Amino acid sequence: MGTTPDNGTGLLPAAEKIRILAAGHALEADQRRRLSPEVAGALGEAGFARHFVAAEWGGTEGSFDELTRAVTAVGEGCAAAAWCASLSAYSARFAAHLPKEGHHALWGGSPDTIIATALMPAGRAVPADGGWRLSGRWSYVSGIEFASWALVCAAVPGPGGDGPPELRFFALARGTYAIEETWDSVGMRATGSHTVVVDDAFVPRHLSFARADMLTGRNATSSLACHQVPFQAVGGLTFIAPVAGAAAGALQACASTVTGRKRTVTAETKLVRASGRIDAARHLVLQNAQVLDQRQFTSALMARNERNATFAAELLQEALDLLIHAAGTSGLGEGHALQRLWRDVTSATSHVALQYDTAARKNYSTVLLGPPEQ
Repeated sequence: MGTTPDNGTGLLPAAEKIRILAAGHALEADQRRRLSPEVAGALGEAGFARHFVAAEWGGTEGSFDELTRAVTAVGEGCAAAAWCASLSAYSARFAAHLPKEGHHALWGGSPDTIIATALMPAGRAVPADGGWRLSGRWSYVSGIEFASWALVCAAVPGPGGDGPPELRFFALARGTYAIEETWDSVGMRATGSHTVVVDDAFVPRHLSFARADMLTGRNATSSLACHQVPFQAVGGLTFIAPVAGAAAGALQACASTVTGRKRTVTAETKLVRASGRIDAARHLVLQNAQVLDQRQFTSALMARNERNATFAAELLQEALDLLIHAAGTSGLGEGHALQRLWRDVTSATSHVALQYDTAARKNYSTVLLGPPEQ
């Protein structure tokens, strides 16, 4: 059985320490466009990567609530560190769909193996004796610089080469892929979300699984509850939790500037309005985690999770805009945490998983209005 919020793995106390460490390195990480080795190492030692790994491999089989709270805590200090922490945990959950031999390959040596995932299909694999030969390019692979494995999605020809292609995930050990440093976003700079390039690499059968299994939550090799969750139910939680933390950090950064002559009715009002949005968004984010831990996988609640994530993203972007205007020019200084967090939130909330049209509109409008007429 997995743990509950009242029976934690120790991840949350560790996250509080990382928040302080990551905040101290955040400016340098933003400027260098990569996490410091100290922060990356601390994320691994804290147990983010092992959070959803089975106990038989030394993992902690943690809850979604605990992970969400821990990621949010780290995000208060550094959004990029929290983003990488979140993705390392969820990547291991995806990889749990591999055959048992694949589990041994990834976690036989350590449950803290860092995996970086490219969710969108972008390559092509062709059958080969004992597996596939894989080629392709995958963009925006966050945390790839510190990862030991990459998990990428590619199309495989259908039966006989005539049917529709199947989409599959393939796990690749470091050294079987190249990294092109293409990440140049104005925000979330330190996530190192570069491009993975694969040129005709052989991938054995035990390092691949069907994308349909990940989408449906069907897992033939693990009975753990956290490994059998429909992708829709996650509802963008992977990406919105770091943003919720970053916004809370921005609130603290802004409050430190609204003092003395700057403490006006207008500034105070903006600060209070922003705080309400941040608290409301955090509530929605934790509500999503609760649905996952309680396994409430109804169509209505899974669609609500999608709506919650996109609406939380909207609330948090509005909050950051209010904070920037409350702080004024001083909050935009090159070394000020507020402007960095504003850029990070703006960049993160542009993610496809946090957009109404691509992640929430269709399913939740069906909850409200019923299925569209044919």
